[in-house]
Amino acid sequence: MTDTSAVTWLTQGAHDRLTAELEELTTTGRSEIAEKIEAARSEGDLKENGGYHAAREEQAKQEARIRQLQDLLRRAVVGEAPADDGVVEPGMVVTATVGGDDMTFLLGSREVAEGTDIEVFSERSPLGEAILGRSAGDTTSYAAPSGATIEVVIREAKPFQP
Repeated sequence: MTDTSAVTWLTQGAHDRLTAELEELTTTGRSEIAEKIEAARSEGDLKENGGYHAAREEQAKQEARIRQLQDLLRRAVVGEAPADDGVVEPGMVVTATVGGDDMTFLLGSREVAEGTDIEVFSERSPLGEAILGRSAGDTTSYAAPSGATIEVVIREAKPFQP
């Protein structure tokens, strides 16, 4: 059995896109950053070299993204959208009343929804944990960071279609 708290559901398209991004960052991206750092280093005094510091900062951000992608792809479960059975799980678009406000959002990874304007909540967020495994018509609640209890009424859960 898969530990769903440690996996991220991805469509095949999202997985392919992220794999290509990782490949680009670890090959061409690293080479380009190394060239920028070397060019800036050759300009002299590193303490007052803005180009050098900017290139090092860019390198740090790129390496963080590489680590993020590697972790995400290592934990990814690739496949089709979940069954259209109305049960809330990663990969479902959920319509719910949350604290009195109507919301529609994807439960899962922002990486899956890239290129769309749908709001995304992780299944590990307080809202995600409260609704995971619930069905349309269910009412549940979760504690907000402020300590307030937020009531959630699930109206619908449908598989995400990019």
